[in-house]
Amino acid sequence: MKFGLFGGATARGSDSASDSSQDYRRYVDYICEAEALGFHSVFMVEHHFTGFNQVSASLTFLAYLAARTTRMRLGTAVTVLPWHNPALLAEQAATVDLLSNGRLDFGVGRGYRYSEFSGFCIPMEEADERYGEALEVIRKAWTSPGRFSHHGKRWHYENVVIEPSPTQQPHPPLWVGAGNPEVIRSVARDGIKVLLDQLSTPEVSGRRLAAYREAVQAEGRQFDPMHVGLTRGLHLAMNNSERERQHALRAQFLEHVRRLSANPNALASTLAIPTSAADFHAATENTTLIGRPDEIIARLQALQAQGIEYVLLMDLEGSLSALRTFAREVMPAFSTSTGLAAAA
Repeated sequence: MKFGLFGGATARGSDSASDSSQDYRRYVDYICEAEALGFHSVFMVEHHFTGFNQVSASLTFLAYLAARTTRMRLGTAVTVLPWHNPALLAEQAATVDLLSNGRLDFGVGRGYRYSEFSGFCIPMEEADERYGEALEVIRKAWTSPGRFSHHGKRWHYENVVIEPSPTQQPHPPLWVGAGNPEVIRSVARDGIKVLLDQLSTPEVSGRRLAAYREAVQAEGRQFDPMHVGLTRGLHLAMNNSERERQHALRAQFLEHVRRLSANPNALASTLAIPTSAADFHAATENTTLIGRPDEIIARLQALQAQGIEYVLLMDLEGSLSALRTFAREVMPAFSTSTGLAAAA
C-alpha cells in the first residue's frame, strides 16, 4: 500500500496577506516533510470564493513544489475544466510537468460546488458539455504532432501549437474523480485513472475499484491498483477527548462543504453529506482513518481487503506531529521500506 496527501493550504481565519503567506509556507513545509517520510504524492484541490483562502491556483502552487521536491508525484484533484480556457490550461500543466521532470498527475473534473459555478456565472447544467470539450482540446493539444485547429461550441483555435511539450509522453497521466460505476468503467476503458471520494464506505469503495478493474481487464490490459486513489480523512486521536475534537472538526468541515455545494433554489445538495450530529459522527467512524495508530492500521487493512492499495490522506489540521506518527507507526505495517530516516 502506498500513501499520498490530499488537500491544500488554508489560511486560518485571517484576512491578512502576511498570515495567508505563512499558512502557504507552512503547507509547503508539510509537503516537504511528507516527501522525506516516504509519501508517494500530493494531490492539490482547486476551489474558489470559499471565504477561507482554499487553494485556487493549484498549478501555480505545484510549480513551486516542483522546485522544493525531487521525488513526490504532484497532482491536481481536481482542475475543474468548465472554468478554464483549455489551451492555456494545457500550457500551464505541461510547464509544471516540465519543471518537475515528469511528475505531474493531471486530475480533472466537472466541479460540484454551486457557489463556484454561480460565482463564475456559469450554469451548472453546462458542466458536462464544457468539461467534455475542454478535455478534447487538452488531449488534442498534447498529442497533435504539430499545429492543430479546433472549432467547437465553446472554444475556437486556429493553427495553434501548444508549448512547451510535457515531459511525460504522450502526456501526463489523466485522473478523474468518479463514483458512478458506469462513469468509472468509461474512464477505465479510456485509459484514465480514477480518484474515489472520501465519503464512501470501504465496501462501496471496493465495488467501485472492482468496476474499474473489470473494465481494464475487459480491454485486455493489466490492472494496476495504483491507478485508483482513495481519499481518506486522517484524524489521529490518542484518547476519547481527542477523538471527539476530531469528530467536531470533521463535522464543521463537511457542513461548510455542504453549504458551498447546495443550490439555494433546490431542495437539497446533490452530495451525500450528513445533516444531523449523529449522522456526522457515524459517517466519520465509517469513512475516515480515525483513532489511535493501531485502529488506523485496522481501518486500512479493511480497505486493503477491498483491493485498495493507494490511499490519499487529508488531515484538516495539517499536523506535522500526526504526519510523523502516521509514518512511524502506521506505514511500516504496509511496507518494508517507508523512507523513515527523517522521522528517526
